[in-house]
Amino acid sequence: MDNLYVIKGQLQQVYAKYSRFIDKGIQFVLALAAFYMINHDLGFMSLLSNPLITLGLAVICAFLPMIVTVLAAAVLILVQMASVSLGIMAVTAAVFVIMFVFYVRFSPRTAVILLLTPLAFLCHIPYVIPVAFGLVGTPASVVAIICGTIVYYMIDYVKTSAAALESGGAEGMLGQLMTYLQQVFQNREMIIRIIAFVIVLFLVYQVRRMSVNHAWKSASAAGAVAGIVIVAAGSAVLDAGVSYPELILGNAAAVAVGLVLELLFFAVDYSRAESVQYEDDEYYYYVKAVPKIVVAAPEKTVKRINRREEKQETEIIDTDEIRRKSAEGGEARKESGNRAQKGRAAGKPRSPRKKASQITGNMDQLLLTRSLQKELHLDEEERND
Repeated sequence: MDNLYVIKGQLQQVYAKYSRFIDKGIQFVLALAAFYMINHDLGFMSLLSNPLITLGLAVICAFLPMIVTVLAAAVLILVQMASVSLGIMAVTAAVFVIMFVFYVRFSPRTAVILLLTPLAFLCHIPYVIPVAFGLVGTPASVVAIICGTIVYYMIDYVKTSAAALESGGAEGMLGQLMTYLQQVFQNREMIIRIIAFVIVLFLVYQVRRMSVNHAWKSASAAGAVAGIVIVAAGSAVLDAGVSYPELILGNAAAVAVGLVLELLFFAVDYSRAESVQYEDDEYYYYVKAVPKIVVAAPEKTVKRINRREEKQETEIIDTDEIRRKSAEGGEARKESGNRAQKGRAAGKPRSPRKKASQITGNMDQLLLTRSLQKELHLDEEERND
């Protein structure tokens, strides 16, 4: 578990540093998944079903608010439905207008639930939505879940009945509309799931707020059990077709998502919980304090051992240049000797210190010249000459 908390801390640091880019990336992926689902289920217009169009719309929506992504998805649904039946498109547009006017514009932050709910149905895990938003959301999220469920069943009906809608023509449009409204809004399976979602969300929200140990785990488990019982009982009473393997696996996935959300947003250590009591002039207070789990990432000490590399440099000596410099040095010594003799002839005494320094310099220069001649074998060449 400590490794998981270390990874969590590292992820939080990465998100704090690159939150802007991560948010845009998540929004892009969500928009791409929503547009792909719409074009996959309602791919009646080949131009909009082009993957490049889908990708371009997702890129544009990634740089705009989330409400724009929801509006773009609604418009895409209406355009795809218009190629099947204008009457179905008009009824769907009316439903969308009611949703946006009476709910979405007042709570634009929950608009993302309208996209996540149909996607969860497409992945066969719709029960994850009420459990997840019961843990991290508020009871107001239930309205968005209901709207997202209705949108999914509208898309599903048009997908399964597209052939009948296209063959009906304009003469049977009224009958198509009545059938569409009955099949969508009187769908027993949809009603059962909406009831289950509402009850599960409120149950999870209430349990996770209780002052008990492991409240989030208990809330996730309670929501999953309640979802299975309500859907199974409702399908038996109303004779609605429900896939029981999908029901069980979907609620198991809801519990798994609940554990991940607890790790990310509510990691506490119940073994160090404390109960505090204090009072003021009007009330007595009983407070339960549970510390958060914070695991520092281990510091790694890296020792660098550098091997000493001995670099050998090869020096190229030009013998002609050495001879020229030695000849110039000899002429300079002769000139200095002549000047010294003239000075002595003129009667100018030389100081002992200056004379000693000149002798020392001449000796050093003479020794240097002799050593260079021996190393370069110049003496042998002169003898040979």
